[in-house]
Order: sequence, then structure tokens, then C-alpha cells
Amino acid sequence: MRHPLGTKPRLALDLLRYTTGRREDAPRLGRQHVRDDRVRFRQAKNEHRNPIDIDIPLHPALAQSIAAADVSSNMTFLLTEYGKPFTANGFGNKFKDWCRQADLPHCSAHGVRKATSTALAESGATPHEIMAITGHQTLEEVERYTKAASRKKTADAAMAKLNRR
Repeated sequence: MRHPLGTKPRLALDLLRYTTGRREDAPRLGRQHVRDDRVRFRQAKNEHRNPIDIDIPLHPALAQSIAAADVSSNMTFLLTEYGKPFTANGFGNKFKDWCRQADLPHCSAHGVRKATSTALAESGATPHEIMAITGHQTLEEVERYTKAASRKKTADAAMAKLNRR
């Protein structure tokens, strides 16, 4: 793995993966958002018009990533090389750089959010369960993930029937 446990790029990936946060959420997260084995934060998108509060279990892999990173004295987990918190654009650009370093130039912060949402759907999470993790407000927003997962499971079931003939 290009970015091992304990590195800033790995922590960034794990924050995105295990919170489904957006590029504007991940650089705002810090120890104050992790309490009682839960991650609690207000999503940055529409926070002044229609705030969405996220309250999800702390995934063990994220807990391990946070523990391995040197972030104990910071209000935010992710800091620039100058010791300042990332802006949303700065984080998005830096994350893209880390993806390129890992020979994954097609990846992005938003792609991680989409991939985790799809993985939740493929694991059998209901649309409402996915909405509770991602903060989506309507079933239509989440439907694209569940529809693809449902199509895949249906295809698998159909092929298994064909194999029995």
C-alpha cells in the first residue's frame, strides 16, 4: 500500500471512507467529533440553510487510523505542511495528489464517498440506513447506489439459477 497506516494520506482516506464525508467535511474533523465510540459532526454542505447532523458509530478501522496518526494535539486531524487546517479546495487538491502518488489518478474525495455508499448498498444496507450514514435527504439521492447494487445481486441470482441447469 502506497500510503500506510499512520500517514496523513491514509488518515484522509479513512476519514472519507468511514464517515462518507465530503471534501469540505474531512478537513474539519477532529478529536472533538469522536466521543463514546461515535463520530458526530454537522455536514458543511448547506450547514447554514438546512443543517444535517451526522451521528454514526466509529468504525474500528477509522479508530485504528486515528490512533496511528500523530494528531493528538490538533483541533483537526488533517493539517497542511504549514500546520494549518486545510480549506475544502486545498484538501480536495491534496487528496487528488495523494491518489496520483498511489497510481490512482481516477480517484477523488467524492469518489470515495460514492464508493462507500455503493459498498453499503452491496452489503445489503437499506436506503434509509445509507441515508443515516451519508446524510442524504431523499430516497432519490440514494437510489442510484442501491439500484446498481440491486441490479448486481439480481444478476448474480439469475446466473446461479442458470448454472443449476
